[in-house]
Formats: sequence, C-alpha cells, structure tokens
Amino acid sequence: MKQNFSAEHKKYLNKLKTQTALTHIARILLLALIVGLWELMASSGLVDPFITSSPSRIISKLTEMFSSGSIWQHISVTLYETLLAFLISTILGSLVAILLFMCLPLKRILEPYLVVLNSLPKIALGPLIIIWMGVGTSAIVTMGVLICIVITTISMLNGFLEIENEKIMLLKSMGANKFQILFKLILPASLPNFISVLKINVGMAWVGVIMGEYLSSKAGLGYLLVYGGQVFQLDLVMTTIVLLCVLAGLMYMIIALLEMYVNKKRK
Repeated sequence: MKQNFSAEHKKYLNKLKTQTALTHIARILLLALIVGLWELMASSGLVDPFITSSPSRIISKLTEMFSSGSIWQHISVTLYETLLAFLISTILGSLVAILLFMCLPLKRILEPYLVVLNSLPKIALGPLIIIWMGVGTSAIVTMGVLICIVITTISMLNGFLEIENEKIMLLKSMGANKFQILFKLILPASLPNFISVLKINVGMAWVGVIMGEYLSSKAGLGYLLVYGGQVFQLDLVMTTIVLLCVLAGLMYMIIALLEMYVNKKRK
C-alpha cells in the first residue's frame, strides 16, 4: 500500500537521504586522503617504507599472496576459529545470562566473580590454556571464547534487568509462569540489546583469536603477523592487518544487515 506523506515529511526524508549520502562520501574521501598521504610520504622519503610500508607495496604483496594461493589457508583458518569462538561465546553467554536472570539469588552470588573475570587480562591465562587445551585450534578458540563470553553474559543480563518491572508484574497477574515471561516478554524485548552484543562480539572474537594465534598457531593471520615481525617483513605485517580490517568489517556488515532486517520486522 502506497503511503502518502506531507510535503514537510518528504522534505525531512530527503534531508536525511542527503545527509546519509554526504556522510558516505566524506568517509570515502577521508580514506582516500589517508591512503594518498601515506603513499606520498613513503614515495617521497618522508617516512621509511621499510618501516611503515605503503599502499602500493601492500597491493603488490596482496597480489603476490593471492596469486600463489598461500593466503587462502591462513584466511580460512582464522575465519573458522573466529566464527567458532563468536558462536560459542554468544550462545553460552546468552544461556548463562538467562540462567542468572531466572535465578536472581544465583546472580547475586556470581556477579562479583563475573566482574573479576571481565577485568582479568585474558592473555595472562595463555600458558594455562595451552597446557589444558594443547597447541592448535582448541587453545585459540578457547582464548576467543574467554574474551567474549563474560562480556556477553553481563551485557545480556543487564538488558534483561532493564525491562520494566511493571510489564513483568502484569504478566504474573495474568498467571504467566517464568518461562512464559521469558519467551513472551524478556527475549523479544531484549532483541535490540542482543544485536548490540553481536556487534561487540565481532570485534572481541577477532581480538581473542589473534591473541590465541600469537601464543599457539602454525597457520592463520595471527601467525603471519608474528612471522612477519620476526623476519622484519613489514609489508607482510601491514598486508595482514589490512586483511583483518576487511574481514572484520565484512562480518560487522552482516550483523548490521541483520539489525536492519530485525528493525524492519519490528515496525
């Protein structure tokens, strides 16, 4: 059904579209400016391209790695570990948050421990993780899960607790039990918060996996970063960083598209 908008509303919508377009253009121009200045400074000798690399050298390295096919194994390994850590931590963290919300005495008991675990530098657990889980994918995914799961639990639990108590009391007065309240009110109302948690976990999962690959890996983008630094191949290091930015950005875009779909369904 076609909607009829007033002239003022149409003007407002056009203004929003213009602002969005200008924002996208400004982002592209800013990126082009940074890349251009970087290349100019490297080519003119203002900075040493051996130390900072340059866009042209990164493109050359990317072309070389994709032509030889060597990069695909490293991308697939890191992407698999990241997705696994992302899914495990999101599911487990959400389930723990639901459990704590359903049993508030347990929440009051465990809350200080969650705060301590969240503030603990997870890299300090690296040696223990390697001993417990061994060298390889298990240790790396465990590191990624540890980085994300506590944040997921705390964020989801806080979202549950922010729901108006009046709505919960209304459902209780109508005879709803805990599970009905959970599935009919709490979870649907917490969907925007869950999307926000997914956005956070995208970045945190990549951080955790790369940290894990620093400690224990024979392949992956984190391995390339360590190897490139050890042999002073700064072009390899910078190229790997660019690949990580692209992959993390694509993963974030998927979550953003999911958010748009959810918001459209909720309207």
